[in-house]
Amino acid sequence: MNQINPAKLRNSKWTAVKPINREKHFLVSEVDYEEDGSVISCKLDSVLSKKEYLIDWRDLKNEEKWIQGWT
Repeated sequence: MNQINPAKLRNSKWTAVKPINREKHFLVSEVDYEEDGSVISCKLDSVLSKKEYLIDWRDLKNEEKWIQGWT
């Protein structure tokens, strides 16, 4: 399981294990927080096409879907 600190999520780099629309490198561009500090939403930007994807930030913990950093 990937260790993620929600406070350091913004601008983190991720590689999709299974490419999404033939894209595999992503950057977390936006994170919205509740007043208590919990994450509401997370937006990934594709490095190649600049497409935006809203995801559940907890999916990034799943090593079968995401690898932290660009590989």
